[in-house]
Amino acid sequence: MSSFEWMVALRYLRAKRKQTVISVITVISILGVAAGVMALIIALAINNGFQSTLQTDLLTATGDVTLVSSDPDVGIENWMQLVSRLKSIRGVISVTPGLYGQVAVKGPLVSGSAVLKGIPLGAGAPVPPLLEHLKAGSLAPFDEKQHRYEIVLGAKLADKLGLRPDSNVSVIGSELTPLGIAPSLFHFHVAGVFESGLYDIDSMWAFTTIHDAQEVLGLNNVVNAIELKLSNVFDAPKVAREAEKLTGPKLVAETWMNQNRALLNALKLEKTVSVITVSLIELVAALNILVVLVMLVMEKHRDIAILMSMGARRAQIERIFLLQGLMIGGVGCVLGLLAGYSVSALFNHYHWLKLDEEIYALSYVPFQSHWTDGVWVTGLALFTSLVATLHPSRSASRIAPAEALRYE
Repeated sequence: MSSFEWMVALRYLRAKRKQTVISVITVISILGVAAGVMALIIALAINNGFQSTLQTDLLTATGDVTLVSSDPDVGIENWMQLVSRLKSIRGVISVTPGLYGQVAVKGPLVSGSAVLKGIPLGAGAPVPPLLEHLKAGSLAPFDEKQHRYEIVLGAKLADKLGLRPDSNVSVIGSELTPLGIAPSLFHFHVAGVFESGLYDIDSMWAFTTIHDAQEVLGLNNVVNAIELKLSNVFDAPKVAREAEKLTGPKLVAETWMNQNRALLNALKLEKTVSVITVSLIELVAALNILVVLVMLVMEKHRDIAILMSMGARRAQIERIFLLQGLMIGGVGCVLGLLAGYSVSALFNHYHWLKLDEEIYALSYVPFQSHWTDGVWVTGLALFTSLVATLHPSRSASRIAPAEALRYE
């Protein structure tokens, strides 16, 4: 496009005194595009934030691939041999056996229920990601073994029971007696308190060693889960298939996608609905651009005829109005991107939007902006603006100079 077309397009967008209405509609069009772009960026940032935060927190607490027994009543007996074999699978960076069980816990004054998870803890055992940075206390007591039973509690669970590191908590488990299974009381020393950021985990989970969990749950040397951490979490389906081939039909491999399918589908649906809903703002902005250009063509009817009589080609006239629409869309995109990314960054940094943890699992609305979102949102806005210019620009290029200037 030549400098002539740019010059005329810019000149037409500068309203004179008698074209105030066109100027106002032009500003409204720019603000409409900016509002649509900003809303889309913020909506996508919220969706990305929820998906990334929940995915990170969930995968910190559980495995990317989890092997469980195909028969829920039977545990995994030969788990030590399986752990060494599963480490040979390509892409697996760690293999952790685990024993889950529901228990009752009692603090000084308050009682409650918890999920007790037994994992390798103590000298030589790798520290799980969830327990790498404790909110209070440390894992040192598991190495020193000054007390018979050690436990790490979730932050919300510890607060509910009124417990702190170095305090004691009673865990009601079960034991096998000649008369059958009977409840048994175990006294645990609280070594530390962890915080994952997910309410369900922080309010229900407690960690101890596999041996202690087996004693509390009245089990022999078995576990009920083997968790695999991967170098790439999206390789989970492939690794799950290889793990099932390696372990045989008695074990079933579940991926983190299957375990959290309902949550991931809800986030996907929310993203789709947000894009469709907010895109309607772009449609309104496009209609404003259409109105602006139609009014400009009507206002500049005589000027267009003069330009064409002086040698301007019809294609050049068409491009002048195309440029006007793209300039309106471009300015709106820049303003929208600046506002959208700025708002997302500020709200994510200061946690201004609070949530009820018991309902949403998170204490605030997380925002996570991706530069790729800005690319396709800008492309959508400019495409919409371009479509809105097609009819007015073609109308302008079809003006007959002789007819337009006959009565001038």
